[in-house]
Amino acid sequence: MKLCLGPVLYYWTRETLLEFYAGVADSGVDIVYLGEVVCSRRHNLRLDDWLGLARDLAASGKEVVLSSQALIESESELKTLRRIAANGEFTVEANDMGAVRLLAGRVPFIAGPHLNIYNNETLAWFAELGASRFVLPLELSRDILRELQSRRPAGIETEVFGYGRMPLAFSARCFTARHHNLPKDDCQFRCLDDADGLALKTRDKAEFLTLNGLQTQSALVYDLSDSIEELRSLGVDAVRVSPQSRNMIEIIESFRERCAGRPGASLDGLRVAPPCNGYWHGVPGMEYRTPT
Repeated sequence: MKLCLGPVLYYWTRETLLEFYAGVADSGVDIVYLGEVVCSRRHNLRLDDWLGLARDLAASGKEVVLSSQALIESESELKTLRRIAANGEFTVEANDMGAVRLLAGRVPFIAGPHLNIYNNETLAWFAELGASRFVLPLELSRDILRELQSRRPAGIETEVFGYGRMPLAFSARCFTARHHNLPKDDCQFRCLDDADGLALKTRDKAEFLTLNGLQTQSALVYDLSDSIEELRSLGVDAVRVSPQSRNMIEIIESFRERCAGRPGASLDGLRVAPPCNGYWHGVPGMEYRTPT
C-alpha cells in the first residue's frame, strides 16, 4: 500500500515550505501532492515555484501530483487552474468540477476528496472521464468503502485520507479574516499566524472546529493509523497523511512502517490535537473508537 502526503492546507512562509519539502524528499512517502488548495491569496509559492519543487521531488524518486484549488471564485484563479491542467508534466488532482472539465478525456487525473463520490455509479462515471485514482470522501465509513470496492471499475485506484485535521467545508467568506475583524480582500494574511489553523471551541470550552481561511476543518485529528491492516484488507491502494507544522517526518515514518506491514511507532504526543475516527466506524466524526 502506497503512502501519500497531501497538500499543505495552511499558509506557511516560503522558507518553511521549502524546508518542509526538503525533509519530505528524504522521507518514506511514495506520492506527494503539491499546490494551493484553499486560497489564492496564499502566494508565498507561485505556480512556477510549485512546478520547480515538483521537479526536485520527482528527481528524488517521488511521484508528484499537482492539487487544484477546491473553490474557484475569479478569472485569475481560473487562469491558474488552466495552467495546472495543461502543465504536461505531472498528474493533477481535481478538487472541483471545473478542473474535471479541463482534464476529462485529455489526461488521467486524480478525483480529489471534495468531488462527492458517494456511490458506485458516480465512481464509474469518473472512471469513464479518466480518473486513475479517487480519494474517498472523509465522511464515508468503511462499510460504504467496502461497497464501493466491490464494484470498483478496472483501472482506478482507491486512496483514503488516513491522518490529519479533516477538511470539512469551503466558503466564499474568509472566517479567519472575520475573526480578526478584517475584510476578506484586506486580510493582512493573518493565516500566517496559525501554522495549524485557528482552533474554535464551544462556550463550554470543548474542541469544536478549526478555522483555516476559507476552509473549515475538524478540531480533532482524524487518525486511521491503527486501521492500516483493515484498509489493506479492503483493497485500498494508498493512504494519505495531511501535513501539520511539527512532527511530520516522525508521523510519516510511523505510517510507512504500518503500510509495510510492520508495527509503527505510537502517534501519541505527535498529533496537534486529540484523535478521532468516528466517520470510519459509521458514528459521529468527533468520536474515537479503538480498533477491534
